[in-house]
Order: sequence, then C-alpha cells, then structure tokens
Amino acid sequence: MSGLDRIGLALLHRLDPERAHGLALRALRAGLVPLPGRVTSPRLACKVAGLDLDNPVGLAAGFDKNAEALAPLARAGFGMIEVGAVTPRPQPGNPRPRLFRLSEDRAVINRFGFNNLGMEAAAERLAQRPKDAVIGLNLGANKDSDDRAEDFARVLAHCGRHLDFATVNVSSPNTEKLRDLQGADALAALLAGVMEARNWLERPIPIFLKIAPDLDDSALGEIAEVAQRANLAGIIATNTTLDRSGLVSAARDEAGGLSGAPLFERSTRVLARLSQLTDGKMPLIGVGGISTPEDAYAKIRAGASAVQLYSALVYEGLSLVPRIARGLDRLLEANGYANLAEAVGTGREEWL
Repeated sequence: MSGLDRIGLALLHRLDPERAHGLALRALRAGLVPLPGRVTSPRLACKVAGLDLDNPVGLAAGFDKNAEALAPLARAGFGMIEVGAVTPRPQPGNPRPRLFRLSEDRAVINRFGFNNLGMEAAAERLAQRPKDAVIGLNLGANKDSDDRAEDFARVLAHCGRHLDFATVNVSSPNTEKLRDLQGADALAALLAGVMEARNWLERPIPIFLKIAPDLDDSALGEIAEVAQRANLAGIIATNTTLDRSGLVSAARDEAGGLSGAPLFERSTRVLARLSQLTDGKMPLIGVGGISTPEDAYAKIRAGASAVQLYSALVYEGLSLVPRIARGLDRLLEANGYANLAEAVGTGREEWL
C-alpha cells in the first residue's frame, strides 16, 4: 500500500463508515483514485461458467449497490464486477447506523437491508456500462413484497439485457425471513421462476446462487442438489455470517451480517464441502475474508474457480486488487501451474 493510500484510508476512517463509503464512491467517479487498468496473464486469464475473465479476482456485491461507478471499477483490475443488490422498487433499507468497522478484527458488520434505488435506476446505468468488462447484478427482493420469489425474476427480466451474469441472493441476514428461501422446496420454486425469466432474455446469461455460511451439512447437500437440477451456472460461497465467535472489537455485538477476516475459515470450509458435493463439476466462486494473494489461492485450491472480495477494501483500498491478482499469478507459477484451472480443488481435502 502506498503512502497516499494510507493517508486516504486514515482520513476516511475518521468518518462514519457509511459516509466514508459514499465519499469513496464519489472519489472513484471523479477520477481521484489511481487505477491500474486490466490485470491479466496467461495463468490468470480464465473461463468461469462461460465468462472470459482477465483474472479470477472479482468485486463482491454491496460495494456499488446502484451501479454508479461501473466505468472506474472496470479499470480497477477486477476480473469481474458484481453490483447490487437491486430490488424491483426503491427502498431505504434499515435505519442508520447500519455499517460498522471492526478494525481490531479486520471485519465489517452491516445491516443495510437491501437499500437501493430500484431496478429502473439500475437499468439506466447498466445500459451505459463499459462493454469490455464482465459485469453482473445481485438480484434482491423488496422487504414488503407479497411475492419475494417473483421479485428476483422481475429484476432479472428488467435488467438482464445489460448483464453478463446475475446472482440470486437469498442469503442476506438483513431482510426478515429472506434466508428461509434457502430451503429446498422454496429455493427450487424461486429458481424455476428466475431461470424462466433468464430463458426469455435475448442473450441468456449465467445465473449464480449466493448462499449463507451458516448452513449445516444437510442444508448444503439440499442446495447443491437443487442448484444442479435448476441448471444454475454456479454457486457463490458465501455471504455474511451471524456468528460472532472470537471477535474483540467494540462493535462485535451489533446486529447484522459479519464479513471480513473472521469469515475466511468458515466460508472456505463451506466452499470445499460444496466442491465435494458437486464433484467439482459446478463452478464455485469463493467469497469471505480474502485480503492477500495467499487467501485467494487457498480458496481456489479449496474448489473455487474464481473469488470475490469487498470488506478488505475498507482496510487496504482498491490498490489491493492488482496486488492480489499479481500475487496469485506468482503463486501459481511457483507451484508449477500453467493456468488457474489446474489449481482448482487441489487442496480441497485440507478443508473437509
């Protein structure tokens, strides 16, 4: 991290976390953040669920909820960008404060509650997206919806023509009873509606499912089976956790989903188990606690075909993205892999 990055982050950390995040997005849009452009190599370039990625390091949903910074993010070194979550109608989310830094734990707790400007606003911005980036949308449901399952399909139908992929998010802990949709029957019905909407698109796109890290082995088995039957492109493992084990920061007991370093081990074990349950045949995207090239490499060896990060940017800034991608390239080379695909799943047993 450069001295300028350290100064910028130190100033942002003096502010309320949500306000600081808004300022960071504004600085990004204004061109005040140095960006590396594309980061790739023959080892890093990969194909995931039919998507051609410059590298396997993606931006997780939540950083750019309303697709406001697509152009600069496309130059930030990510292999893919996921924006959202977006719901059919605008909604304010939960009352503030709803974002908390846990600096001693290198973690974040949020209870945003799908605050966003709605699918109409998102579609307008996505229509102007950079064409040389891989951009996806995290699909959400309105809190007061009469049919949350239909909400996911509605957002996809409205925005899908501007996307390279979409993610069904039934794993946020901040919308009451949303995680109930991870049950086998409810999930199968929801995914059937989403896949029907996807099939009506002029250019059908890959659909991923994002799951919680707090599922037991039986639930993971059901989800793997339902996802495969629904012909999903893959699973994103995982969203935030409700577990607070081992935290020391003052904000540790705040309600909401925990992300960042403490999630790494739990999410990686879920990832490895899913890789085992799907026999390595379904692409998995590993999320949770990635802040170094070694973390990304561990996720890939546990079974991930690509990874996503977000919370570590709070502590390291966007310069972390090329550092992780280039460090991952060096690790692949050092371990004798000609390409990323050769490393996927090679360390799965270590996490089971």
